[in-house]
Amino acid sequence: MTRIDDTFARLRAEKRKAFVTYIMCGDPDLETSLQVMKGLPGAGVDIIELGMPFTDPMADGPTIQLAGQRALNNGMTMNKVLDAVREFRRDDPTTPIVLMGYYNPIYSRGVDRFLVEAVEAGIDGLIIVDLPPEEDSELCIPAQKAGINFIRLATPTTDDKRLPKVLQNTSGFVYYVSITGITGAAAAEASDVAPEVARIKKQTDLPIIVGFGITTPDAAQNIASVADGCVVGSAIVSQIGAGKSVAEVLDFVAGLAEGAHRG
Repeated sequence: MTRIDDTFARLRAEKRKAFVTYIMCGDPDLETSLQVMKGLPGAGVDIIELGMPFTDPMADGPTIQLAGQRALNNGMTMNKVLDAVREFRRDDPTTPIVLMGYYNPIYSRGVDRFLVEAVEAGIDGLIIVDLPPEEDSELCIPAQKAGINFIRLATPTTDDKRLPKVLQNTSGFVYYVSITGITGAAAAEASDVAPEVARIKKQTDLPIIVGFGITTPDAAQNIASVADGCVVGSAIVSQIGAGKSVAEVLDFVAGLAEGAHRG
């Protein structure tokens, strides 16, 4: 059982949905992002997705791209991402952390070295958006063997023929991308998402978390109500990008969390 498995078991027992948030590590600077990260569980966040800044983030919309750029401009590196997780773990041994990003920084570090360091730092899962299931031997299988969940994205274009391939080595949860396109784009509609979640659930027992296009507490509630929980990223990153204080960002997150937990 990983921290992610434990979290979903606890939420099921409490009959609550999961609220997952994404922030970019090092945005706008390391100290601020660490303060936000440390405050997320207290604001009602069940699982933290932590972005690894990368120079060519092809799946990200402008909001996340700019966040990555701010982090890189302030000297963010993979070493510092791992250090941030270690620092977070000093005070919080239970909240799951999922690193989200692209394969290149992991590949250039060396998969074996990265996985040893990730486990030691206290990372629970990986979402690597540019590694398809055909490349599972690269990172997915080694990560699973190291005890790290490898979380895969499913989309509206993942048809029933493709879905088993996407699910075959996935663990922790399935991240359902509720709209096609880049992060931070249009709003998700619960009526569109519900049948898709049902379709995926026919093929897996894993929790299904829905992301992309959620910006308000009501939207978080509506989407969480038809899935096992929801993810909010760009809406939070926008607050950070606008220069809001840590307290203001965490207040915004707390409102979203209340919505998701009503779902």
